[in-house]
Amino acid sequence: MYLNLYKPGRPTRWSITFACQLAFVLFGYDQGVFSGIIGNEHFLDTMNHPNDSLMGIIVSIYNLGCFSGCILNFFIGDKLGRRRCMWFAMGWIIVGAALQTSAFGVPHMMVGRYITGIGTGIETSTVPMYQAELAPANIRGMLVCSEPLFVGVGIVISYFFDYGLSFVANPPGMAWRLPIACQMIFAFVVVFMVFGLPESPRYCYQKGRKDEALQILCKVYDAPPDDPKVRREENDILETIELEREQGEYQWRNILKRDRVQTGRRVLLAYGMQFMNQMGGINLVVYYVPEALEQNVGLTRNLSLIIGGCIQVMFVIGSFYPTFYSDKVGRRAPMLWGSFGLGVSMMMIAILLSFNGTSKEHATASAAVAFFFTYMLIFGASVNCIPWCYVPEILPLHARAKGTAIGISSNWLWNFFVVMITPILLNRLAWKGYLVFMVTNFLFVPLVYFCYPETANLTLEEIDYIFSDDTKNSVKWSLEMRKERTKYGRRESFVEDGDMRRRRNSAGDGGSMDNGRTLRDSSDEGKIAGQAEHSEKI
Repeated sequence: MYLNLYKPGRPTRWSITFACQLAFVLFGYDQGVFSGIIGNEHFLDTMNHPNDSLMGIIVSIYNLGCFSGCILNFFIGDKLGRRRCMWFAMGWIIVGAALQTSAFGVPHMMVGRYITGIGTGIETSTVPMYQAELAPANIRGMLVCSEPLFVGVGIVISYFFDYGLSFVANPPGMAWRLPIACQMIFAFVVVFMVFGLPESPRYCYQKGRKDEALQILCKVYDAPPDDPKVRREENDILETIELEREQGEYQWRNILKRDRVQTGRRVLLAYGMQFMNQMGGINLVVYYVPEALEQNVGLTRNLSLIIGGCIQVMFVIGSFYPTFYSDKVGRRAPMLWGSFGLGVSMMMIAILLSFNGTSKEHATASAAVAFFFTYMLIFGASVNCIPWCYVPEILPLHARAKGTAIGISSNWLWNFFVVMITPILLNRLAWKGYLVFMVTNFLFVPLVYFCYPETANLTLEEIDYIFSDDTKNSVKWSLEMRKERTKYGRRESFVEDGDMRRRRNSAGDGGSMDNGRTLRDSSDEGKIAGQAEHSEKI
Protein backbone atom coordinates (compact mmCIF):
# COMPACT_ATOMS: atom_id res chain seq x y z
CA MET A 1 0.00 0.00 0.00
CA TYR A 2 1.31 3.46 -0.94
CA LEU A 3 -0.20 6.72 0.33
CA ASN A 4 0.78 10.04 -1.26
CA LEU A 5 1.61 11.69 2.08
CA TYR A 6 4.54 13.87 1.01
CA LYS A 7 4.90 16.55 -1.65
CA PRO A 8 7.34 15.97 -4.55
CA GLY A 9 10.94 17.07 -4.35
CA ARG A 10 12.49 18.13 -1.09
CA PRO A 11 9.59 17.03 1.21
CA THR A 12 9.79 13.50 -0.24
CA ARG A 13 13.59 13.40 0.05
CA TRP A 14 13.49 14.66 3.64
CA SER A 15 10.81 12.12 4.54
CA ILE A 16 12.92 9.28 3.12
CA THR A 17 15.90 10.54 5.10
CA PHE A 18 13.94 10.98 8.34
CA ALA A 19 12.38 7.51 8.16
CA CYS A 20 15.78 5.91 7.53
CA GLN A 21 17.42 7.88 10.35
CA LEU A 22 14.61 7.00 12.76
CA ALA A 23 15.05 3.33 11.88
CA PHE A 24 18.71 3.69 12.84
CA VAL A 25 17.85 5.50 16.07
CA LEU A 26 15.82 2.39 16.86
CA PHE A 27 18.81 0.23 15.91
CA GLY A 28 21.06 2.23 18.26
CA TYR A 29 18.49 2.15 21.02
CA ASP A 30 18.26 -1.64 20.71
CA GLN A 31 22.05 -1.87 20.76
CA GLY A 32 22.52 0.25 23.87
CA VAL A 33 19.49 -0.47 26.01
CA PHE A 34 21.02 -3.54 27.67
CA SER A 35 24.24 -1.77 28.76
CA GLY A 36 22.42 -0.09 31.66
CA ILE A 37 20.23 -3.11 32.45
CA ILE A 38 22.66 -5.99 32.92
CA GLY A 39 23.82 -4.54 36.26
CA ASN A 40 20.31 -3.80 37.57
CA GLU A 41 19.60 -5.77 40.77
CA HIS A 42 15.95 -6.54 40.00
CA PHE A 43 16.91 -7.72 36.50
CA LEU A 44 19.62 -9.96 37.94
CA ASP A 45 17.18 -11.35 40.53
CA THR A 46 14.60 -12.05 37.81
CA MET A 47 17.21 -13.84 35.67
CA ASN A 48 18.57 -15.74 38.73
CA HIS A 49 21.98 -14.01 38.68
CA PRO A 50 23.53 -15.55 35.52
CA ASN A 51 27.32 -16.10 35.46
CA ASP A 52 29.55 -14.28 32.99
CA SER A 53 29.21 -16.94 30.28
CA LEU A 54 25.40 -17.03 30.46
CA MET A 55 25.20 -13.24 30.60
CA GLY A 56 27.30 -13.09 27.45
CA ILE A 57 24.84 -15.43 25.72
CA ILE A 58 21.78 -13.45 26.94
CA VAL A 59 23.23 -10.25 25.54
CA SER A 60 24.74 -11.68 22.36
CA ILE A 61 21.78 -13.82 21.26
CA TYR A 62 20.26 -10.56 20.00
CA ASN A 63 23.17 -10.33 17.55
CA LEU A 64 22.65 -13.94 16.53
CA GLY A 65 19.05 -12.98 15.74
CA CYS A 66 20.34 -10.06 13.69
CA PHE A 67 22.56 -12.44 11.74
CA SER A 68 19.54 -14.70 11.13
CA GLY A 69 17.55 -11.67 9.94
CA CYS A 70 20.22 -10.85 7.38
CA ILE A 71 20.18 -14.41 6.08
CA LEU A 72 16.38 -14.31 5.91
CA ASN A 73 16.61 -11.04 3.99
CA PHE A 74 18.92 -12.73 1.49
CA PHE A 75 15.98 -14.88 0.41
CA ILE A 76 13.11 -12.38 0.73
CA GLY A 77 14.74 -9.02 0.01
CA ASP A 78 14.35 -9.10 -3.78
CA LYS A 79 10.83 -10.51 -3.52
CA LEU A 80 9.41 -8.02 -1.02
CA GLY A 81 11.25 -4.89 -2.15
CA ARG A 82 12.74 -2.20 0.08
CA ARG A 83 9.56 -0.74 1.61
CA ARG A 84 7.87 -4.03 2.51
CA CYS A 85 11.11 -5.31 4.03
CA MET A 86 11.10 -2.30 6.34
CA TRP A 87 7.53 -3.11 7.43
CA PHE A 88 8.42 -6.75 7.89
CA ALA A 89 11.41 -5.79 10.05
CA MET A 90 9.35 -3.52 12.30
CA GLY A 91 6.84 -6.33 12.90
CA TRP A 92 9.57 -8.62 14.24
CA ILE A 93 10.95 -5.85 16.45
CA ILE A 94 7.55 -5.07 17.98
CA VAL A 95 6.86 -8.74 18.79
CA GLY A 96 10.35 -9.25 20.22
CA ALA A 97 10.19 -6.11 22.36
CA ALA A 98 6.85 -7.22 23.81
CA LEU A 99 8.33 -10.61 24.74
CA GLN A 100 11.39 -9.02 26.37
CA THR A 101 9.27 -6.58 28.34
CA SER A 102 7.16 -9.41 29.77
CA ALA A 103 10.10 -11.77 30.48
CA PHE A 104 10.32 -13.55 33.86
CA GLY A 105 13.18 -15.92 33.09
CA VAL A 106 16.25 -16.45 30.95
CA PRO A 107 14.61 -18.57 28.19
CA HIS A 108 11.75 -16.05 27.82
CA MET A 109 14.23 -13.15 27.59
CA MET A 110 16.46 -14.96 25.12
CA VAL A 111 13.56 -15.77 22.79
CA GLY A 112 12.45 -12.12 22.87
CA ARG A 113 15.94 -10.81 22.16
CA TYR A 114 16.42 -13.30 19.32
CA ILE A 115 13.14 -12.26 17.65
CA THR A 116 13.97 -8.56 18.04
CA GLY A 117 17.35 -9.32 16.49
CA ILE A 118 15.73 -10.89 13.42
CA GLY A 119 13.85 -7.63 12.82
CA THR A 120 16.99 -5.55 13.32
CA GLY A 121 18.92 -7.77 10.91
CA ILE A 122 16.31 -7.24 8.19
CA GLU A 123 16.19 -3.51 8.98
CA THR A 124 19.96 -2.95 8.88
CA SER A 125 20.39 -4.88 5.61
CA THR A 126 17.57 -2.92 3.94
CA VAL A 127 17.63 0.70 5.15
CA PRO A 128 21.18 1.69 4.03
CA MET A 129 20.52 0.13 0.62
CA TYR A 130 17.18 1.96 0.31
CA GLN A 131 18.78 5.27 1.30
CA ALA A 132 21.76 4.79 -1.05
CA GLU A 133 19.53 3.95 -4.03
CA LEU A 134 17.48 7.12 -3.58
CA ALA A 135 20.33 9.51 -2.77
CA PRO A 136 22.20 11.71 -5.31
CA ALA A 137 25.85 10.66 -5.71
CA ASN A 138 27.25 13.97 -4.44
CA ILE A 139 25.47 13.70 -1.04
CA ARG A 140 25.00 9.94 -0.78
CA GLY A 141 27.84 9.66 1.72
CA MET A 142 26.41 12.39 3.92
CA LEU A 143 22.95 10.80 3.99
CA VAL A 144 24.00 7.19 4.50
CA CYS A 145 26.81 8.09 6.92
CA SER A 146 24.32 10.06 9.00
CA GLU A 147 22.52 6.77 9.75
CA PRO A 148 25.29 5.54 12.09
CA LEU A 149 25.26 9.01 13.65
CA PHE A 150 21.68 8.32 14.62
CA VAL A 151 22.73 4.90 15.88
CA GLY A 152 24.88 6.83 18.33
CA VAL A 153 21.94 9.05 19.22
CA GLY A 154 19.85 5.96 19.95
CA ILE A 155 22.62 4.46 22.10
CA VAL A 156 22.97 7.65 24.14
CA ILE A 157 19.19 7.96 24.58
CA SER A 158 18.89 4.39 25.82
CA TYR A 159 21.95 4.69 28.06
CA PHE A 160 20.80 7.78 29.94
CA PHE A 161 17.21 6.54 30.02
CA ASP A 162 18.51 3.40 31.73
CA TYR A 163 20.59 5.50 34.11
CA GLY A 164 17.66 7.73 35.09
CA LEU A 165 15.35 4.77 35.68
CA SER A 166 18.01 2.98 37.74
CA PHE A 167 16.91 5.18 40.65
CA VAL A 168 13.27 4.02 40.31
CA ALA A 169 12.58 1.19 42.75
CA ASN A 170 8.81 0.93 42.42
CA PRO A 171 7.01 -0.69 40.81
CA PRO A 172 9.59 -3.49 40.78
CA GLY A 173 11.04 -4.08 37.34
CA MET A 174 10.09 -0.65 35.97
CA ALA A 175 13.77 0.31 35.76
CA TRP A 176 14.46 -2.28 33.08
CA ARG A 177 11.09 -3.22 31.58
CA LEU A 178 10.11 0.30 30.51
CA PRO A 179 13.33 1.00 28.53
CA ILE A 180 12.87 -2.28 26.65
CA ALA A 181 9.21 -1.53 25.93
CA CYS A 182 10.05 1.88 24.43
CA GLN A 183 11.59 0.17 21.40
CA MET A 184 8.06 -0.29 20.12
CA ILE A 185 7.41 3.47 19.94
CA PHE A 186 10.15 3.97 17.35
CA ALA A 187 9.00 0.94 15.38
CA PHE A 188 5.38 2.10 15.13
CA VAL A 189 6.44 5.55 13.88
CA VAL A 190 8.61 3.97 11.14
CA VAL A 191 5.69 1.73 10.11
CA PHE A 192 3.47 4.79 9.66
CA MET A 193 6.08 6.83 7.76
CA VAL A 194 6.83 4.05 5.26
CA PHE A 195 3.21 4.20 4.04
CA GLY A 196 4.07 7.51 2.34
CA LEU A 197 7.51 6.61 0.98
CA PRO A 198 8.16 5.52 -2.64
CA GLU A 199 9.83 2.26 -3.57
CA SER A 200 13.44 2.40 -4.77
CA PRO A 201 13.43 3.32 -8.49
CA ARG A 202 16.40 1.01 -9.09
CA TYR A 203 14.44 -1.90 -7.63
CA CYS A 204 11.48 -1.04 -9.89
CA TYR A 205 13.67 -0.88 -13.00
CA GLN A 206 15.23 -4.19 -12.05
CA LYS A 207 11.76 -5.75 -11.83
CA GLY A 208 10.66 -4.27 -15.17
CA ARG A 209 8.31 -1.66 -13.64
CA LYS A 210 9.71 1.17 -15.76
CA ASP A 211 6.71 3.50 -15.65
CA GLU A 212 6.54 3.32 -11.86
CA ALA A 213 10.30 3.84 -11.59
CA LEU A 214 10.18 6.92 -13.81
CA GLN A 215 7.32 8.37 -11.74
CA ILE A 216 9.38 7.86 -8.59
CA LEU A 217 12.40 9.63 -10.09
CA CYS A 218 10.18 12.52 -11.14
CA LYS A 219 8.69 12.75 -7.64
CA VAL A 220 12.04 12.54 -5.85
CA TYR A 221 13.57 15.28 -8.03
CA ASP A 222 10.28 17.20 -8.57
CA ALA A 223 11.05 17.28 -12.28
CA PRO A 224 9.32 16.20 -15.53
CA PRO A 225 10.31 12.97 -17.30
CA ASP A 226 12.36 14.85 -19.91
CA ASP A 227 14.46 16.70 -17.33
CA PRO A 228 18.21 16.05 -18.00
CA LYS A 229 18.82 14.87 -14.42
CA VAL A 230 15.98 12.35 -14.59
CA ARG A 231 16.99 11.16 -18.08
CA ARG A 232 20.63 10.77 -17.10
CA GLU A 233 19.84 8.71 -14.02
CA GLU A 234 17.31 6.57 -15.89
CA ASN A 235 19.78 5.90 -18.72
CA ASP A 236 22.61 5.06 -16.31
CA ILE A 237 20.42 2.60 -14.40
CA LEU A 238 19.15 0.90 -17.57
CA GLU A 239 22.65 0.63 -19.07
CA THR A 240 23.97 -0.91 -15.85
CA ILE A 241 21.09 -3.37 -15.65
CA GLU A 242 21.87 -4.41 -19.23
CA LEU A 243 25.52 -4.93 -18.33
CA GLU A 244 24.69 -6.92 -15.19
CA ARG A 245 22.06 -9.11 -16.88
CA GLU A 246 24.76 -10.46 -19.14
CA GLN A 247 25.78 -12.47 -16.06
CA GLY A 248 22.28 -13.71 -15.15
CA GLU A 249 20.72 -13.63 -11.69
CA TYR A 250 23.17 -13.74 -8.79
CA GLN A 251 23.15 -17.09 -6.95
CA TRP A 252 24.90 -18.43 -3.85
CA ARG A 253 27.02 -20.72 -6.00
CA ASN A 254 28.48 -17.68 -7.78
CA ILE A 255 29.79 -16.02 -4.63
CA LEU A 256 33.44 -16.54 -5.57
CA LYS A 257 32.94 -16.53 -9.33
CA ARG A 258 34.69 -13.73 -11.20
CA ASP A 259 32.06 -12.48 -13.62
CA ARG A 260 32.21 -9.37 -15.79
CA VAL A 261 31.48 -7.00 -12.88
CA GLN A 262 33.36 -9.08 -10.24
CA THR A 263 30.28 -9.75 -8.12
CA GLY A 264 31.99 -12.31 -5.89
CA ARG A 265 34.90 -10.03 -5.05
CA ARG A 266 32.57 -7.16 -4.25
CA VAL A 267 30.45 -9.30 -1.93
CA LEU A 268 33.64 -10.30 -0.10
CA LEU A 269 34.69 -6.63 0.15
CA ALA A 270 31.30 -5.82 1.68
CA TYR A 271 31.64 -8.71 4.13
CA GLY A 272 35.14 -7.62 5.10
CA MET A 273 34.14 -4.00 5.64
CA GLN A 274 31.52 -4.96 8.22
CA PHE A 275 33.97 -7.43 9.77
CA MET A 276 36.27 -4.47 10.41
CA ASN A 277 33.37 -2.54 11.93
CA GLN A 278 33.00 -5.17 14.66
CA MET A 279 36.41 -6.73 15.22
CA GLY A 280 37.91 -3.41 16.26
CA GLY A 281 36.28 -4.00 19.67
CA ILE A 282 33.45 -1.47 19.60
CA ASN A 283 30.94 -3.63 21.45
CA LEU A 284 33.32 -4.06 24.36
CA VAL A 285 32.70 -0.33 24.85
CA VAL A 286 29.02 -0.13 23.83
CA TYR A 287 27.72 -3.02 25.94
CA TYR A 288 30.26 -3.39 28.73
CA VAL A 289 31.98 -0.07 29.38
CA PRO A 290 30.39 0.33 32.87
CA GLU A 291 31.58 -3.16 33.78
CA ALA A 292 35.04 -2.45 32.28
CA LEU A 293 35.34 0.76 34.28
CA GLU A 294 34.13 -0.96 37.42
CA GLN A 295 36.12 -4.21 37.14
CA ASN A 296 39.28 -3.16 35.28
CA VAL A 297 39.63 0.51 36.24
CA GLY A 298 38.21 0.17 39.77
CA LEU A 299 35.55 2.92 39.75
CA THR A 300 32.33 2.81 41.78
CA ARG A 301 29.16 1.58 40.07
CA ASN A 302 27.52 5.01 39.92
CA LEU A 303 30.65 6.76 38.66
CA SER A 304 31.15 3.99 36.09
CA LEU A 305 27.63 4.58 34.77
CA ILE A 306 28.13 8.35 34.53
CA ILE A 307 31.51 8.16 32.82
CA GLY A 308 30.22 5.36 30.58
CA GLY A 309 27.41 7.65 29.43
CA CYS A 310 29.88 10.42 28.63
CA ILE A 311 31.96 7.95 26.62
CA GLN A 312 28.86 7.04 24.60
CA VAL A 313 28.34 10.75 23.83
CA MET A 314 31.76 10.79 22.16
CA PHE A 315 30.36 8.25 19.69
CA VAL A 316 27.77 10.82 18.58
CA ILE A 317 30.21 13.73 18.47
CA GLY A 318 32.66 11.75 16.34
CA SER A 319 29.90 10.68 13.95
CA PHE A 320 29.29 14.28 12.87
CA TYR A 321 32.59 14.29 10.95
CA PRO A 322 31.81 11.59 8.35
CA THR A 323 28.20 12.75 8.14
CA PHE A 324 29.27 16.11 6.72
CA TYR A 325 32.70 15.36 5.23
CA SER A 326 32.66 11.78 3.94
CA ASP A 327 31.84 12.93 0.40
CA LYS A 328 34.77 15.34 0.52
CA VAL A 329 37.43 13.15 2.18
CA GLY A 330 36.20 9.87 0.71
CA ARG A 331 35.71 6.45 2.24
CA ARG A 332 39.27 5.07 2.34
CA ALA A 333 41.02 7.82 4.33
CA PRO A 334 38.73 7.64 7.41
CA MET A 335 39.06 3.84 7.47
CA LEU A 336 42.87 4.08 7.29
CA TRP A 337 43.50 6.65 10.00
CA GLY A 338 40.52 5.43 12.01
CA SER A 339 41.77 1.85 12.27
CA PHE A 340 45.23 3.10 13.22
CA GLY A 341 43.80 5.41 15.89
CA LEU A 342 41.62 2.65 17.35
CA GLY A 343 44.65 0.37 17.54
CA VAL A 344 46.64 3.02 19.41
CA SER A 345 43.76 3.60 21.86
CA MET A 346 43.43 -0.11 22.62
CA MET A 347 47.22 -0.37 23.03
CA MET A 348 47.30 2.51 25.52
CA ILE A 349 44.37 1.08 27.52
CA ALA A 350 46.18 -2.26 27.78
CA ILE A 351 49.48 -0.66 28.80
CA LEU A 352 47.93 1.58 31.45
CA LEU A 353 45.72 -1.14 32.94
CA SER A 354 48.70 -3.50 33.14
CA PHE A 355 49.88 -1.52 36.19
CA ASN A 356 46.93 -2.81 38.26
CA GLY A 357 48.19 -4.21 41.54
CA THR A 358 51.19 -1.87 41.66
CA SER A 359 51.78 1.45 43.41
CA LYS A 360 50.93 3.28 40.15
CA GLU A 361 47.55 1.56 39.79
CA HIS A 362 45.34 4.56 40.60
CA ALA A 363 47.13 7.03 38.32
CA THR A 364 47.41 4.68 35.34
CA ALA A 365 43.81 3.43 35.66
CA SER A 366 42.58 7.03 35.65
CA ALA A 367 44.69 7.75 32.56
CA ALA A 368 43.23 4.68 30.83
CA VAL A 369 39.76 6.26 31.00
CA ALA A 370 40.98 8.99 28.60
CA PHE A 371 41.69 6.39 25.94
CA PHE A 372 38.16 4.97 26.19
CA PHE A 373 37.10 8.50 25.21
CA THR A 374 39.56 8.71 22.30
CA TYR A 375 38.52 5.25 21.13
CA MET A 376 34.85 6.17 20.98
CA LEU A 377 35.53 9.54 19.34
CA ILE A 378 37.72 7.99 16.63
CA PHE A 379 35.32 5.12 16.05
CA GLY A 380 32.41 7.51 15.59
CA ALA A 381 34.44 9.58 13.12
CA SER A 382 35.57 6.65 10.98
CA VAL A 383 34.84 2.94 11.31
CA ASN A 384 31.35 3.54 12.70
CA CYS A 385 29.89 5.25 9.65
CA ILE A 386 31.90 4.31 6.58
CA PRO A 387 31.02 0.56 6.40
CA TRP A 388 27.28 1.23 6.44
CA CYS A 389 27.69 3.56 3.47
CA TYR A 390 30.26 1.44 1.65
CA VAL A 391 28.41 -1.89 1.62
CA PRO A 392 25.40 -0.86 -0.54
CA GLU A 393 27.65 1.33 -2.69
CA ILE A 394 30.17 -1.35 -3.62
CA LEU A 395 27.61 -3.97 -4.69
CA PRO A 396 26.12 -4.33 -8.20
CA LEU A 397 22.37 -3.88 -8.56
CA HIS A 398 21.63 -7.50 -9.46
CA ALA A 399 23.28 -8.62 -6.20
CA ARG A 400 22.61 -5.58 -4.03
CA ALA A 401 19.82 -7.02 -1.89
CA LYS A 402 21.52 -10.40 -1.47
CA GLY A 403 25.00 -8.91 -1.17
CA THR A 404 23.92 -6.33 1.40
CA ALA A 405 22.33 -9.11 3.43
CA ILE A 406 25.62 -11.03 3.32
CA GLY A 407 27.67 -7.93 4.16
CA ILE A 408 25.51 -6.88 7.09
CA SER A 409 25.36 -10.48 8.31
CA SER A 410 29.11 -10.15 8.85
CA ASN A 411 28.45 -7.27 11.22
CA TRP A 412 26.04 -9.32 13.28
CA LEU A 413 27.97 -12.58 13.25
CA TRP A 414 31.13 -10.93 14.56
CA ASN A 415 29.08 -8.66 16.81
CA PHE A 416 27.69 -11.84 18.37
CA PHE A 417 31.20 -13.25 18.73
CA VAL A 418 32.64 -10.12 20.39
CA VAL A 419 29.71 -9.59 22.76
CA MET A 420 29.73 -13.25 23.82
CA ILE A 421 33.46 -13.36 24.63
CA THR A 422 33.79 -9.87 26.17
CA PRO A 423 32.60 -10.79 29.72
CA ILE A 424 35.17 -13.59 29.71
CA LEU A 425 37.90 -11.28 28.41
CA LEU A 426 37.16 -8.69 31.08
CA ASN A 427 36.96 -11.16 33.95
CA ARG A 428 39.77 -13.56 33.07
CA LEU A 429 42.26 -11.73 30.87
CA ALA A 430 41.76 -8.19 32.23
CA TRP A 431 44.17 -5.80 30.43
CA LYS A 432 45.47 -8.49 28.05
CA GLY A 433 42.04 -8.72 26.38
CA TYR A 434 42.50 -5.25 24.90
CA LEU A 435 45.60 -6.40 23.03
CA VAL A 436 43.43 -8.65 20.85
CA PHE A 437 41.62 -5.62 19.44
CA MET A 438 44.84 -3.63 19.17
CA VAL A 439 46.21 -6.23 16.76
CA THR A 440 43.05 -6.48 14.63
CA ASN A 441 42.83 -2.70 14.21
CA PHE A 442 46.45 -2.41 13.07
CA LEU A 443 45.95 -5.24 10.54
CA PHE A 444 42.99 -3.41 8.97
CA VAL A 445 45.20 -0.52 7.77
CA PRO A 446 47.07 -2.41 4.98
CA LEU A 447 43.91 -4.36 4.14
CA VAL A 448 41.99 -1.15 3.33
CA TYR A 449 44.93 0.45 1.53
CA PHE A 450 45.55 -2.37 -0.92
CA CYS A 451 42.10 -3.91 -1.40
CA TYR A 452 39.33 -1.31 -1.08
CA PRO A 453 38.48 1.08 -3.97
CA GLU A 454 37.23 4.59 -3.36
CA THR A 455 33.49 5.08 -4.00
CA ALA A 456 32.84 8.69 -2.95
CA ASN A 457 31.29 11.03 -5.56
CA LEU A 458 30.72 8.19 -8.03
CA THR A 459 27.22 7.02 -8.96
CA LEU A 460 26.26 3.46 -8.16
CA GLU A 461 26.38 2.71 -11.87
CA GLU A 462 29.87 4.17 -12.27
CA ILE A 463 31.14 1.94 -9.46
CA ASP A 464 30.20 -1.05 -11.65
CA TYR A 465 32.65 0.22 -14.27
CA ILE A 466 35.51 0.32 -11.75
CA PHE A 467 35.28 -3.44 -11.61
CA SER A 468 34.34 -4.19 -15.23
CA ASP A 469 37.63 -2.82 -16.58
CA ASP A 470 40.17 -5.67 -16.63
CA THR A 471 43.04 -3.45 -17.76
CA LYS A 472 43.38 -1.40 -14.59
CA ASN A 473 43.47 -2.10 -10.86
CA SER A 474 40.10 -1.19 -9.35
CA VAL A 475 41.67 0.76 -6.46
CA LYS A 476 43.80 2.88 -8.81
CA TRP A 477 40.94 3.27 -11.30
CA SER A 478 38.55 4.48 -8.58
CA LEU A 479 41.03 7.07 -7.30
CA GLU A 480 41.55 8.43 -10.83
CA MET A 481 37.81 8.66 -11.46
CA ARG A 482 37.16 10.40 -8.14
CA LYS A 483 40.02 12.82 -8.74
CA GLU A 484 38.55 13.82 -12.09
CA ARG A 485 35.03 14.07 -10.69
CA THR A 486 36.24 16.22 -7.78
CA LYS A 487 38.23 18.48 -10.12
CA TYR A 488 35.69 19.01 -12.87
CA GLY A 489 32.38 18.51 -11.09
CA ARG A 490 29.34 16.38 -11.95
CA ARG A 491 28.98 17.26 -15.66
CA GLU A 492 29.86 13.91 -17.14
CA SER A 493 28.97 10.27 -16.61
CA PHE A 494 31.60 7.54 -16.72
CA VAL A 495 28.96 4.95 -17.67
CA GLU A 496 29.31 3.80 -21.27
CA ASP A 497 26.45 3.82 -23.70
CA GLY A 498 25.22 0.29 -24.47
CA ASP A 499 25.99 0.57 -28.20
CA MET A 500 29.52 1.79 -27.49
CA ARG A 501 30.11 -1.06 -25.05
CA ARG A 502 28.88 -3.66 -27.52
CA ARG A 503 31.09 -2.23 -30.28
CA ARG A 504 34.09 -2.19 -27.95
CA ASN A 505 33.46 -5.77 -26.84
CA SER A 506 33.05 -7.05 -30.39
CA ALA A 507 36.32 -5.32 -31.35
CA GLY A 508 38.11 -6.97 -28.42
CA ASP A 509 39.07 -3.62 -26.86
CA GLY A 510 40.17 -3.88 -23.24
CA GLY A 511 38.20 -0.78 -22.39
CA SER A 512 40.45 1.36 -20.25
CA MET A 513 39.73 5.03 -19.86
CA ASP A 514 42.50 5.82 -22.33
CA ASN A 515 41.78 3.19 -25.00
CA GLY A 516 38.04 3.15 -25.33
CA ARG A 517 36.25 4.08 -22.11
CA THR A 518 34.42 7.28 -22.89
CA LEU A 519 32.36 9.85 -21.07
CA ARG A 520 28.74 10.71 -21.75
CA ASP A 521 27.84 14.37 -21.68
CA SER A 522 24.95 14.80 -19.27
CA SER A 523 23.72 17.89 -21.09
CA ASP A 524 23.24 15.94 -24.32
CA GLU A 525 21.88 12.52 -23.35
CA GLY A 526 22.70 9.60 -25.64
CA LYS A 527 25.74 11.23 -27.31
CA ILE A 528 29.19 9.84 -26.69
CA ALA A 529 32.03 12.28 -26.33
CA GLY A 530 35.58 11.07 -26.91
CA GLN A 531 38.39 11.84 -24.54
CA ALA A 532 39.72 14.66 -26.68
CA GLU A 533 36.30 16.30 -26.86
CA HIS A 534 35.95 15.88 -23.10
CA SER A 535 39.26 17.66 -22.54
CA GLU A 536 38.20 20.43 -24.90
CA LYS A 537 34.98 20.96 -22.94
CA ILE A 538 36.90 21.22 -19.68
